[in-house]
Amino acid sequence: MKNQEQWSSKIGFILAAGGSAIGLGAIWKFPYIAGVSGGGAFFFIFILFTLILGLPLLMAEFVIGRKTQKDAVQAYKALAPNAGWHWIGYLGIVTCFILLSFYSVIGGWILIYIWKAVTGQLNGLNQAGFQQLFGETIANPSISLSVQFIFMFLTIIVVAKGIQKGIEKASQIMMPVLFILFIALIVRSLSLDGAMKGVTFLFQPDFRKVTAETILFALGQSFFALSVGVSVMVTYSSYLSKKESLFRSALSIVGMNIFIIVLSGLAIFPAVFSFGLKPDAGPVLLFNVLPNVFNKMAFGMVFFIAFLVLFLFAALTSAFSMLEIIVSVISKGDVKKRTKWSWIIGIAIFLFGIPSALSYGVLSDVLIFGKTIFDLADYLVSNVLMPLGSLLIAIFVPLKIKKSALYEELSAGGGFSMGLFNIWYFLIRYIAPIAIIIVTIYVIKG
Repeated sequence: MKNQEQWSSKIGFILAAGGSAIGLGAIWKFPYIAGVSGGGAFFFIFILFTLILGLPLLMAEFVIGRKTQKDAVQAYKALAPNAGWHWIGYLGIVTCFILLSFYSVIGGWILIYIWKAVTGQLNGLNQAGFQQLFGETIANPSISLSVQFIFMFLTIIVVAKGIQKGIEKASQIMMPVLFILFIALIVRSLSLDGAMKGVTFLFQPDFRKVTAETILFALGQSFFALSVGVSVMVTYSSYLSKKESLFRSALSIVGMNIFIIVLSGLAIFPAVFSFGLKPDAGPVLLFNVLPNVFNKMAFGMVFFIAFLVLFLFAALTSAFSMLEIIVSVISKGDVKKRTKWSWIIGIAIFLFGIPSALSYGVLSDVLIFGKTIFDLADYLVSNVLMPLGSLLIAIFVPLKIKKSALYEELSAGGGFSMGLFNIWYFLIRYIAPIAIIIVTIYVIKG
């Protein structure tokens, strides 16, 4: 690769990779899926999948990227030349392309709601008013497409600046601010009357509500939340110094992700239950239920604006990684070509995402397998492409990289004993692929 960039520090890598992992998976998707899937039961299953599948897979992607120091396609070619394994990288590119195409739609919704909140358009509305406003907003094609484009524009600007000056610098600002905003929101949420009902909902499992679909969603969420299965982490770890411990970095990212999900639940569910509302509103929970919650608080709109800014930062840090994996492959690591390809690919993603942006408006009657274009893209990425990518990576790593080479890479930088390596190797070689296959087949048949 030409002029290969690197992270300037370990903390820069962890914040960027953590930002990629956290994103909408923790703040948008987890609350509404947990809301319709039994709360604590879903949370428990998600944590289990994250530790026995997500963490080992994250480390596997780290090994591929750091060992080869190449992009998501060339890395597989380097480890398995004259074979077809590099299509895992292309699968990751396709997945990220589709994911960012509908992800940017949600990012646009966040932007327009920040504008509406700042200009006072949300003041004084009741639950029915918020539902009507949200429906009218996302059904308006000019608004939906405009804000989607602005979100992609912001993403392109950062990625075009490169690893250190773009993604790392932005993440070092956004992630600390995100944590500060979360703490402020949680303190306010937990101070409300009846808030403990929300805490109970989040941490007390109700396994009676667990279905096969719940298990699939938890599996998909464990991949979605850590950005595994799409080779994003192959790309990010390719910029990582050989001196850093992959295990400690992976553990930091998983811990950060789980912590953010707990914070997200503590910020949302106590407030929702405090005002007698239901957490099972689905994907629109954050747009037509939470505004009503914040509107009933003292200085509620101030807190809601803070939440939306937090939401925007999380969305952008994830969007950076999705665009980066594609740009790194197309530009072949040549920093001189980065700006051009960032713009070309970013605009192509925006154009591809137009049908998703119009799914709640002029294309609302267009259903494929009973789903809107937006919902189909979401389902395809979370429940098909990510598990498939994760399965292929779990098979590839122990099959194509010698066990001694795996240990050498994972133990570099310290913090990873032979005992831990043997546990990781067993999980990645046997448990991960079997679990992914069984759960996916069971749910498809169910």
